[in-house]
Amino acid sequence: MGLNVLDLFCGCGGLSCGFVQAGFNVILGIDNDKAALNTFQKNHKKSKAANINLADDDICEQIEDIISNQEVDVIIGGPPCQGFSLTGPRNFYDKRNKLYLAMVSTVKHFKPKAFLIENVTGMATLYGGEVKNKIVECFTELGYNVNVQVLCAADYGVPQIRKRLVFVGIRQDLGEFEFPTKLRTPDNYVSCEEALSDLPALESDLGTEEAEYGKAARTDYQKKMRKNSKKLYNHVATNHTEEVKSVIALVPEGGNYKDLPPGVGTSRKFNEAWTRYHSKKPSRTIDTGHRNHFHYKYNRVPTVRENARLQSFPDDFIFYGTKTQQNRQVGNAVPPMLGYNLAKQIKKYIMEDNEKK
Repeated sequence: MGLNVLDLFCGCGGLSCGFVQAGFNVILGIDNDKAALNTFQKNHKKSKAANINLADDDICEQIEDIISNQEVDVIIGGPPCQGFSLTGPRNFYDKRNKLYLAMVSTVKHFKPKAFLIENVTGMATLYGGEVKNKIVECFTELGYNVNVQVLCAADYGVPQIRKRLVFVGIRQDLGEFEFPTKLRTPDNYVSCEEALSDLPALESDLGTEEAEYGKAARTDYQKKMRKNSKKLYNHVATNHTEEVKSVIALVPEGGNYKDLPPGVGTSRKFNEAWTRYHSKKPSRTIDTGHRNHFHYKYNRVPTVRENARLQSFPDDFIFYGTKTQQNRQVGNAVPPMLGYNLAKQIKKYIMEDNEKK
């Protein structure tokens, strides 16, 4: 039996990708970023995509018009939480929180068996944890058992230290949700080298949007990423100046701006500046830009495909738009492998209920 998913704030579709891998049907992805939505649509050909303002008062009616009475089993999304920073927990329903409240209104309207919300870890401690508690309380009143936890993507096989706050709600008659067991520990995390070493170096040329691999997959992770792809996409290097490359060359593996000689690289002095990844460790959190992190071996920033690998996007997932747009799409996404493990766990609760009927 196919289980239907509605993805709000879908972006390019990282979370949807994980749910599809776990056997769900993503019937609709909604976002207002045209470039990201284009990437979503081209990679989720069985899904519909809609550019809708999720702050609209009639959001549920708009969704109903698109999905044509299909049942919604799970609602997922990563809504922005900036409004809560201003309004605090007492003003939970303030209009500045309307984007977040779109999750509340759609869950209330469609009554799915489960929902998943992904957000930045800062929400866990915002106003001493009161905002987090208010969200849990709100969905509990709607009839869900809610569990919330900070998850690290590296614990689930993603070659990246990426921590996010995740809320999962299961309809109260389906039980109490337990997060999936961690698959890895810091002593056996997937490393940057395990993720990237089969990709062309791009030292003598910048590469093209579509190319040959040139090398065989070397690790289990690489084989997994390349499983359904015959060509290599989005592997194009940034054309750095010789001055920038000379500064990058001075940063040791795993180092950052603090390791540069006095007077060098002074234009960037903050925590992530001039950071070179370590070949034997996962990457830092992939962000929406691409100027501050560098390849563990080569004197350049990672390509879109390298960042996508570090996010656990399979190689047949192709990114569209300008390079800036592509980098933003990759950086904003939930790692598909994390999404997959959460989806599998959610599926257990739903399928167990279906088997009882």
